[in-house]
Amino acid sequence: MKVLVVNCGSSSLKYQLIDMENETVLAKGIFERIGEPEFSSVTHKVNGEKYVVNSPVNNHEEALKIVLEQLVHSDYGVIKDLSEISAVGHRIVHGGEKFDKSVLITDEVIRNIEELVPLAPLHNPAHLLGINACKKAMPGVPMVATFDTAFHQTMPKENYLYPVPYEYYEKYGIRKYGFHGTSHQYVSRRVAEVIGKPIEDLKIVTCHLGQGASICAIKAGKSINTSMGLSPLGGIAMVTRSGDLDPSVVTEIMQRENLSPKEANSLLNKKSGLYGLTGLNPDFREIELASYEADKPKATIAIEIFTKTIAEFVAKYAVSLKGIDVLVFTGGIGENQINIRKKICENLEWMGLKLDLKKNEVRSEETKISDDSSKILAYIIPTDEEMVIARDTKAIVEKL
Repeated sequence: MKVLVVNCGSSSLKYQLIDMENETVLAKGIFERIGEPEFSSVTHKVNGEKYVVNSPVNNHEEALKIVLEQLVHSDYGVIKDLSEISAVGHRIVHGGEKFDKSVLITDEVIRNIEELVPLAPLHNPAHLLGINACKKAMPGVPMVATFDTAFHQTMPKENYLYPVPYEYYEKYGIRKYGFHGTSHQYVSRRVAEVIGKPIEDLKIVTCHLGQGASICAIKAGKSINTSMGLSPLGGIAMVTRSGDLDPSVVTEIMQRENLSPKEANSLLNKKSGLYGLTGLNPDFREIELASYEADKPKATIAIEIFTKTIAEFVAKYAVSLKGIDVLVFTGGIGENQINIRKKICENLEWMGLKLDLKKNEVRSEETKISDDSSKILAYIIPTDEEMVIARDTKAIVEKL
């Protein structure tokens, strides 16, 4: 079985074609700047080779058509015909309380995803565009939805309810949902395999650090707490997202700047975080490099806030878990930024975590980075959310 995994953003379409017989990635890529015909292009990768195709597209449907053409291309295609694609797996950010596992996409499922748009206005609409594009391009091919929130549906009520009037939870579903669930699920299971212990016996904290970032407390393989909340805006300060704030900060800015809820939401999601603090380009690598320059004190402060807050969440989850056996770093920043991992671990030395500086000098490599004398094991585990989606898709479609 060959599964096409699709992850649609508002102006992007990431994809992987995976042969599930041996879980081999046949091809992968990303279509960027959809809706900007003069700049839109797809970067397609096969066997380490990169092919860039500049192609003007106005929407996701046109972008998907170009992507499918790459998969059957006469020179570098990996399949002879689109009929070889047995199923499509879609990453969906918000499943609310409606979905605690991956499901076959039906008209009812699509309606439920639409109903959840108010909880993920920046993400779910894009995912729906991807679903509709695939329905048109590959009619009759079964599709599966995998939700970022599903893994966190095991959180106990005391960890997901907010101290606001309970009626808002009942009426509007106002509660913590958590995100990056497929990543937290994958790396926690993988680290248990690497260590050689049953995941049921482990207390794990996973740090998915990228453009969006979240921390998760995992006990016996189940999420019991996580940093993101009602939306992916909560938790630690991210590249452009504010993370947790005193609520009066928001209302004060709205009042003084005469902002609508929509404008305030945009401010907190797209113009805040490390970018908002520094005014530099919203690229974590650039902000981190600037933090070492004497004339960029705002960047230094931003990185301190980022690393210190992550360490504080890890310490907080030591309370939830009553101890930590393993700390895992994953995501673009977690896997690649050596000094960021170092700063976070230095803030946790009081807990008995000791980093091996030499072992930490790696990027995107599955490896142990804690010293042998450390009371807490620390690992880098590159995430593979697409594989989680593909596996769930295969399992569901095989039962049809």
